[in-house]
Amino acid sequence: MTDIALFHSVLGLRPVELGFAGRLREAGHRVVTPDLYGGRTAPTLDEGFALKDAVGWETITRRARDAVHDLPAETVLVGVSMGAGVVETVLPHRPGTAGVLLLHALGALPAGSRAGLPVQVHVADPDPIAPPAQVAAWLTAATRSGADAEVFRYPGIGHFYTDADGPDHDERAAELTWDRVSEFLRRSAPGSA
Repeated sequence: MTDIALFHSVLGLRPVELGFAGRLREAGHRVVTPDLYGGRTAPTLDEGFALKDAVGWETITRRARDAVHDLPAETVLVGVSMGAGVVETVLPHRPGTAGVLLLHALGALPAGSRAGLPVQVHVADPDPIAPPAQVAAWLTAATRSGADAEVFRYPGIGHFYTDADGPDHDERAAELTWDRVSEFLRRSAPGSA
């Protein structure tokens, strides 16, 4: 069993994140899903970015840090699209983090991240939010930092392929992602070495 903090996309905390959290709970994990927008959601990316700007990045990241403040040091941080950027801001305050999962986007690993930190990335290929050259550069930087990083690319599908209610949904890729995430959580659980 692993403690997990799952940070939502730019569209807000929606059924896709809540469903993923529910699935993680069914697998025996403890999961929190901080609502960084205070209950608001957006139906489109343009409206999501406007909502993010209205709430403000400082407020979003403060809410994220507050949400994990009392969680165990070994909590796994999961970012869904914009949530990858949230993980990037939370991670420096959580040196004992057991692992990092980034779905549909990249988040930089801060200098001083512990050597061997398990990090797993899942992105469409190609994806305008995480273009192939950027993914390759991220993997090189993550490896140089000492992270145990792996990237999974899913060819020929859309950005938010795990969202069953969205136009990019791809059932096969979503299930493969779930299988890989489940294995990652098993390997990075405290005491699993």
